Amino acid sequence: MEEQHNKSNINRPADGGERKATQCTTIIVGEKQTADGSRILARSEDFDALRTKNFIVCEDTENGPEEFVAADSPFRCPLPKKALGYTGLPDYQYHNEWGSAGWNTAGVGESSTETIFSSPEALKADPYVENGLSECCTYNTVLPYITTAREGVERLGAMIEKYGSAEGFGIGFIDDKEIWYLENAGGHRWLACRMPADKYFVTGNQSRYRKYDPNDKENFLASADLIEFAEKNGLYDPKKGPFDFHEAYSKDDIADTTYNYPRVWGLQGMFSPALNNDVTKNTFPVYAEADHKLSIADLRRAFRFHYDGTDHDPYLHCNGKEPYRPVSIFRTTQTHILQNRPWLPKEIGCLTYVAEGMADLGVFLPLYQGVHKFPEAYYLGDEKCSDNSAYWTFRKVMALGMVNYNAYAPIIKETYAYLEKENDQRQKEMEEDYVGLVKSGHPMAAHDLLQDFSDRTLSHALEVAHDLENRLFTRLTADIQKEYLFHGA
Repeated sequence: MEEQHNKSNINRPADGGERKATQCTTIIVGEKQTADGSRILARSEDFDALRTKNFIVCEDTENGPEEFVAADSPFRCPLPKKALGYTGLPDYQYHNEWGSAGWNTAGVGESSTETIFSSPEALKADPYVENGLSECCTYNTVLPYITTAREGVERLGAMIEKYGSAEGFGIGFIDDKEIWYLENAGGHRWLACRMPADKYFVTGNQSRYRKYDPNDKENFLASADLIEFAEKNGLYDPKKGPFDFHEAYSKDDIADTTYNYPRVWGLQGMFSPALNNDVTKNTFPVYAEADHKLSIADLRRAFRFHYDGTDHDPYLHCNGKEPYRPVSIFRTTQTHILQNRPWLPKEIGCLTYVAEGMADLGVFLPLYQGVHKFPEAYYLGDEKCSDNSAYWTFRKVMALGMVNYNAYAPIIKETYAYLEKENDQRQKEMEEDYVGLVKSGHPMAAHDLLQDFSDRTLSHALEVAHDLENRLFTRLTADIQKEYLFHGA
């Protein structure tokens, strides 16, 4: 996700290039590739550690706002009055935009956005539109108005064509039947692909799509002139072979070789070691098959990845200038794993695991679609550290961990690993009871059970984090005293 500085966007280069290295990592897993048959859409939001995230819950409404006016970009557009309720993870000062991730009440999830960049040649032919659809506006203008993942792609694609894009982005949609991921290209063009059931997909701030078959409407959706426009403007030569979306529209230069390639290389190497990719070449398969069925635990491990134990591990070697950009970085504001389990009622079948802050030193907590409120601390916090904010409670533990990573990180990791294991078991027990109550005709009792579980789980996580903070301060105090003892004779 990329920062919107102000309404004039004066910090965006004229050629549409990077303003800051402020981007994310996305992982998508098809249902035949997961251990339990669920679908998974996940992303880390890497931006600024001081940009606190607040949880929000919006209710269904017949009288919603009829116009969207962005506070963090010049974009505005009309909206339908009728809107579905939805959850979001916005920045503290932008509750009506930057929604980031969550589910609506129809059981559709969205993850928005993965920052990507079109090539200078593509932007010369179809420039970004200064007042067009920016990343900050792609969640709250889409998720409340769709009932399927495919509808999400269609609505977003139509908006790109009508208003133009202000910058590059990749956005995913998930429901109980499929997952779609859209990559835009320049100002007015885009390509979306349906996730293959038997594969996984990883990307880090670079367009990954290659193949496009305009006749295969089941698996591809795109702007109508995607290929013709590329050919007309010298972005694609049919004499050189089949159309390649990445080659035609996407940026791929020296900066990508250390910032983006290593993350794809590392994650595909984690899941599919037999691939034996070359980290210096962008020949990574768009979709890959893991050597085992992937679980939520595997996704957690992936988002904590930082070339662990190797020469490129920046935390092991206390090297903030490491050229290989890790998946897990300190300035991550949150990481989410959207999971759809269609065999369960959507209230528990649509689930988001969220780790506030840096995933490597954070804990993934379950947020159910059927939960209508969260403990107050999760709604609070701004850019200044405070004691009443959940975000800052977790962030303080991370900051202490980074003071002496090799000594303190193991304490944090062990504690949170135990908590996640404990939560996983309690989730299974609660879900069994929930289904039983629904089947026996007691939906309200089921809802109360779910809400109580959520309240207790999220509140207990804060207690664990507070205890960790005290343990780490005790350890830090002892270590400082040891260094500066000045003991008498």
